[in-house]
Amino acid sequence: MAAAMELRCWGGDWGLPSVHAESLIVLAYTKFAGAKVTVSPIDWTWKTLTATVPELLYGDSVVQEPTPIVNFLRKQRFNADFELSARQGADTMAYIALLEEKLRPALLHTFWVDAENYSNLTRPWFASRSPFPLNFLVPPRHANIALSRILLTKGEAPLHRITEVEGRIYSDAKECLNLLSYRLGTENYFFGNSPTSLDAFVFGFVAPTLQSWAPQQPSAEPP
Repeated sequence: MAAAMELRCWGGDWGLPSVHAESLIVLAYTKFAGAKVTVSPIDWTWKTLTATVPELLYGDSVVQEPTPIVNFLRKQRFNADFELSARQGADTMAYIALLEEKLRPALLHTFWVDAENYSNLTRPWFASRSPFPLNFLVPPRHANIALSRILLTKGEAPLHRITEVEGRIYSDAKECLNLLSYRLGTENYFFGNSPTSLDAFVFGFVAPTLQSWAPQQPSAEPP
């Protein structure tokens, strides 16, 4: 009998199964590939400070981050891309790289660096899911990591401050979304009649971005 799979991730809100982009990617892919997983939110635990999520536990295996998890699931015969041609597989990798380069910085900035969103949406939500005293530590820790990542990828000389790269961040994000929209056209999925890993990655990045640009009120009150 195959071992059960457990997926640890941040919990959901705003009509999404998780507010965390990487967790959403894996949640979507497991559904597309038909993999049965037990979802274990890390909300209200000490893991909110230290855990790297999403994290998939399967027997003695522990796999973290979306791409390694997707690759691991494929080896377990949960493959949403099995009908793709070699060309479509290459296109998938290219578009995922585009998402990482062009859209992720905008997502990080919107959630963790934009002062209004951070104060009114992101900080209260993550603080409300973290036990005392981590509710005071988790949001600023994530914000610092996000800022460092943005500046590392977008702050090449002479642009070293966040205010100097904001325009480029959102210009790149718009370019990425336009390319994805053109590629998708009027179809429901990027390749054929079934969703693939590319659909999972796009959903994971785009869904929380849209929610943060036009956020609903979180279901739980901040502490």
